[in-house]
Amino acid sequence: MKQTIKNIWKSLSRVNGNSLAEFATVSALMATLAATAAPKLSEMSEGTKGEKSGSEIDKILTQAGNFYQATADTEGRGRFPGQEKYNCAVGGYGGELLISAGNQANSDAATIALDQVYDKLNGDNGQDEFNSWDDPAGKWRSVFGISNSDIPDGHSVQDDDYDPCDDCVATDDNYGVNGEDEWLQLFNGNALESKFQDGHFIYVVVPGGGSGLGSFPPVIVVADLENPHDFNNSLEP
Repeated sequence: MKQTIKNIWKSLSRVNGNSLAEFATVSALMATLAATAAPKLSEMSEGTKGEKSGSEIDKILTQAGNFYQATADTEGRGRFPGQEKYNCAVGGYGGELLISAGNQANSDAATIALDQVYDKLNGDNGQDEFNSWDDPAGKWRSVFGISNSDIPDGHSVQDDDYDPCDDCVATDDNYGVNGEDEWLQLFNGNALESKFQDGHFIYVVVPGGGSGLGSFPPVIVVADLENPHDFNNSLEP
């Protein structure tokens, strides 16, 4: 596009005695070309932001995976940042899964919770598609904390506050620690920012559960509040 405009000007500069009508015609053509180029440049800019958002989500999930492996070594079963223990949820999808309920009950509850996450993201089973920052998002939690990274006014995302589980005790390494604090520690205190004006990184964790051969890990889903339907990814260890 830039080269086309340059060629027009070069052609114009080589012609002597151009009439006002000719000049007006060329000017109108250049204005049309510029107007056509603007939306394309805007699309390219949005596409670049989307790629960057996906890259940042991948970084978050990579650190989540590292955290999971580290806690598996120290706590016996791995968990994600914000989970009080492996069988606790982060956000509003599912709740603490009690091992005493049995493997099948744990598995059924986790499956329902994960289905609800994707029903929300994709607009299935009577849910409105989660495709805008101002959609209801009360069940989602901020990754790095609402006060630690930009977030649009009027959002309904919440911070992940510590909520003691059924068998949590004060001697637990993470007792009383909020999710955002664990995330910030993983990123050396530097919160990742979405490149979108209305973006903000959010997440939920569906709890793990079961025991023995019936045990299963938690699942984490991370999204960009700009458009969670388009910009999300998950990790199941």
